[in-house]
Amino acid sequence: MYNNTISALELESLASEVVLLGFLGKVLYTEPNREWLQQLTSNQIFSEAPFGAEQEEIQHGLELLQNWSLAHKKGISDDEYANLNLDYARLFIGLESTHPSPPWGSVYLDRERLVFQQSTQRVRAWYQRFNLEPEQINKEPDDHIALELIFMARLAKMALETTDKQKYIEYLTAQRDFLHENLLRWGPSWAKLVKQHAQTDFYRGMAYLVHGTLLAIADMLKIAMPKEVAL
Repeated sequence: MYNNTISALELESLASEVVLLGFLGKVLYTEPNREWLQQLTSNQIFSEAPFGAEQEEIQHGLELLQNWSLAHKKGISDDEYANLNLDYARLFIGLESTHPSPPWGSVYLDRERLVFQQSTQRVRAWYQRFNLEPEQINKEPDDHIALELIFMARLAKMALETTDKQKYIEYLTAQRDFLHENLLRWGPSWAKLVKQHAQTDFYRGMAYLVHGTLLAIADMLKIAMPKEVAL
């Protein structure tokens, strides 16, 4: 951190953001991995929130995930693993025209309701500004919900690690602007669709966690909630 005038609470909040946003991004961007999921259940990772514990959305998400975790503590069955893979495919893979919960911002923000639209390019410009380039650039939209959460985690990590006051302000300002101009406009709508269409408590719980995390960060950064869009 750039100096010792930053409160311990602010440092803790930034560190917790890095952990939670990075975790959510990984879960939403990669297909279920049985070994990793079993580690989550064994370590009781959902027993408490690292960030935003007062948010009702986070509380409900953790309740769903903790119950799921306890139910599978002794092992994730073949049936449950198949259910998770099917749910992931339904929620995160497929053509946007038939998708129950499109994970790409442009489907919500652009008039054509298609991927790779103007809002996708604006998100790419944000990434490039901070030297971030998705692995699948030009093969999949840059405005996938997971990639935007990972970008937010990166900004928090850069703020946490910088020794320059102006850089610290720049990173937090970028978080605030990116949330207000983009992620808060469609992320909550996406989360509501996943809550509605998810067929496993695991992914339904993740949607609640994402929604609550966005609300918690907006509250911490004192961002006025923009008008949501919906399909």
